[in-house]
Amino acid sequence: MNTESAPTRILSAHECWALLRTTSVGRLALCQAGRPEIFPINFSVDHGTVVYRTSEGTKSRAAEHAPAAFEADGSYFVSGAGKDMVWSVVVKGDTATIAATTELLATVQLPLHPWESGRKDRFMRLVPETISGRAFARSGSDAPVDPEVSAT
Repeated sequence: MNTESAPTRILSAHECWALLRTTSVGRLALCQAGRPEIFPINFSVDHGTVVYRTSEGTKSRAAEHAPAAFEADGSYFVSGAGKDMVWSVVVKGDTATIAATTELLATVQLPLHPWESGRKDRFMRLVPETISGRAFARSGSDAPVDPEVSAT
């Protein structure tokens, strides 16, 4: 096994958006009553923004015209290098309810399906000020890969 660890690679904004499009689950960090709160959300990338659905409540009140941070992560296999790569992307910006009729009609078509029962009819958008990401080889990922396991 290789004892050297590959350095963390800083991802370009383009790579970050491409990776975000491969997953639909992330975490939204907001300030609620002066304290940080983190909410798991399902999301969709839409024209260089992060869109999610929610109901009226704590999350929507805390997010309305407020700064937020969003993070998603995942992994992928690089067959040429024989390594599992782990990635993490963070988007920071401001959030607001999507209120314009034409924009809302376009957003309703996104693949955003609520996890919980109940009304989730508020669509919100995080408009990024910054996006950053990192990728690195998973520790021990240079071990031989079992083809039966990697095919599933």
